Parts: sequence; C-alpha cells; structure tokens
Amino acid sequence: MSDIGLSRIEQQPTTLRDVVLERLRDAIIGGVFKPGDRLVERVLCEQLGVSRTVVRETLRYLDAEGLVTHVPNRGPMVAEMSWDDAQQIYDIRLKLETDAAMACARNMTPDLERRLKAALADLQSAGNDQAPGALFKAATRFYALIFEGARHNIAWEIVQRLNGRISRLRILTLTSDNRELPGPAHMLAICTAITNRDPDAALAAVTEHLHEAKLIARQLLLDDKAV
Repeated sequence: MSDIGLSRIEQQPTTLRDVVLERLRDAIIGGVFKPGDRLVERVLCEQLGVSRTVVRETLRYLDAEGLVTHVPNRGPMVAEMSWDDAQQIYDIRLKLETDAAMACARNMTPDLERRLKAALADLQSAGNDQAPGALFKAATRFYALIFEGARHNIAWEIVQRLNGRISRLRILTLTSDNRELPGPAHMLAICTAITNRDPDAALAAVTEHLHEAKLIARQLLLDDKAV
C-alpha cells in the first residue's frame, strides 16, 4: 500500500481516535485509497504514528459506515460501491431529504435562515477549494441544519450512518461535467426554497438535485463497475 496521502500525527490530543478517523475517512472519500485497496494496520500505524489499537478501532468504525470491509484472509480493505448500493442510498435520501426540506421550510425562523445561509456559503467555499474533506464536513453541516430545522432527529441518525457512502457519491457526482446544473447551483436552489418558507419549492429542488445526481452516479458506476 502506498504511503502517500497521510501525514504523521505529531501531537496526540485526547480525541486521538477522532483525528485518525477523520484522516482515514478523508483519504478514502478523496480517493487517496481506492476501492479494493488493502488497509494494512502496520503501515497505517507507521504513517500516523499511533498504536495498532487505535487503528483497529478506527477501521471498525469505518466498517460500520460502509467505507471499509473486512475480507477473510485478506484483512480490511476499502469497500467498493456497486450501482445497486448507490441506487438504494439515493432512494433513501430522496425520502428523508425531501421530507426534511419541506418540514424545515415550514419551521423556518430568522435565526435558522441566517445559519442555513452561512452553512451554504461554507459549502460553496469548500466546493471551490476542491478539498474532499472540507466538502464532506461542510455538506454534513448544511444538511444537519435542514434536519435540525425539520426536527427530524431520527431521520438524521439514519443519514449519519450512511454519510460516508453519501460523501463518496457526492464527490463523484459534484465534480462531473455531465450535470445540467452545477452542484452548487442545486444547493443554492434548495437553500433558497427552504429559506423562502416554500415547502413545494423545497420538494422540487431536492428532487431535481437527487434525480440528476442519481443519473450521473448510474452512468459513472456502471462504466467503472464499482467505486
């Protein structure tokens, strides 16, 4: 396994596992580690300067997120994603995100509007920087606010379990040249509809965004067989 893409952690904070988790998740989502790559514990320990216990715990967490899979006699590997998997994720997102966007529009307040617009600005900035880790965090904050405004706490817990795989698909589709409307424009349309207190427009904006992303993902995943 290549040793590029991960920098050594010189100072070990109290939340060391969270730091390691963030580094490895960003590396997988950003494509430093490709689908099917073996994740050798010894190498990861040397790269990051942490114990094997921390690495194993992190890999178990990433396994639960669907980013890593443990293969008998081979050990942990970066999980591949088939079109069937992606299709299910988009179908789940469509149900949860449209419901949340409509409810958030109905529950809109001046404070929530300010926070959502600020989160959108952060998301657009992260997209311009082309940094997968920054985009992952900014998108998570943006959608977290929508679900918070909707008061759909249980639905957000479900989304969080899928967040790693959602982010892999998001990186795949947002950077595609095959979009009729750029990814940031979709996010702006969603935010505008919600902050305008228009549930029907929010439903339409989220549906259009996910429909286009799903079509792009289908084309890319079927061309590449897996991601």
